[in-house]
Amino acid sequence: MRIVILGSGISGLSTAAELLRDKHDVTIVSAEPITATTSFLAAAVWFPTAAGPVERVRAWSETTFEHLAALAATGTPGVRMCESTALYRGEPAIPAWSRSVRSFRAADQAELPRGYSFGFRFAVPLVEMPTYLPYLCDQVDEAGARWVVRSIHRLDDLDDLCPDVVINCAGLRAAELVDDPEVYPIRGQIVRVANPGLSMSLRDEAHPLGRAYVHPRANDCVLGGSLDLGEWDTTPNVGLTQSILARCRDLAPALAGSQVLETLVGLRPGRSEVRLELDTSALPGVPVIHNYGHGGSGITIGYGCARESAALVADL
Repeated sequence: MRIVILGSGISGLSTAAELLRDKHDVTIVSAEPITATTSFLAAAVWFPTAAGPVERVRAWSETTFEHLAALAATGTPGVRMCESTALYRGEPAIPAWSRSVRSFRAADQAELPRGYSFGFRFAVPLVEMPTYLPYLCDQVDEAGARWVVRSIHRLDDLDDLCPDVVINCAGLRAAELVDDPEVYPIRGQIVRVANPGLSMSLRDEAHPLGRAYVHPRANDCVLGGSLDLGEWDTTPNVGLTQSILARCRDLAPALAGSQVLETLVGLRPGRSEVRLELDTSALPGVPVIHNYGHGGSGITIGYGCARESAALVADL
């Protein structure tokens, strides 16, 4: 089938890869290069964040986890399994995501930074998007995808491409494309610093200054972060940068002397529930599969959503 995919972030490229594997004719339409997508900026550690509904997200997450773990095992550029610790000041309940990760256990007291009484240790995929996203783009290119650089304001702007199916992976742009009032931005600010030798990913979702995470990569650490619902401003907030640095140094004191490389802001595509469904009314005569609204879970559920999108195409 002739399939047009809107969007070149992790959702669009993952969906393209699956459909090309199924021997479809795929065209990717995007107004911007992959380096300008929110996906390219993402810290990209597997961890369900700001996405629903719960049961569908769990299924997509588990499918994606196994896919990314397999990529890590085969040495795919930018993908590795990362030892991680979730930190708590009070005794926590066992989190729902614990059944989906590897090597889950309670942390020993000696493994916790000062000020923390409890923690869970586990291993999850970490994806360095500046490495992995270009790799995935190359895989899609080699499999025969075509690219069209174009701004789309309505779905019928695609009529000249004569699609049999359109897959809408447009993220925040979906609000305009299909008049979906449920779509909203989730502003995320992160700080990149030089890595002082850390290998453990750390997070405290309830830090007094705001959620905190430290994700070490090959040449830097990504520190975060924020989940600012409804905020469109992509200008870095200096005060927030200082707050992120302070809270992340509580998690990893070794960061105290690390050089700040840059501050980045991205807008995640929020929605009360991920929209992944077949729509036969959005574009007369052409079925549309919506795959957007992943919130802060793009890397966590992206492959699972791509597989379900491919299954919907197969049903057609």
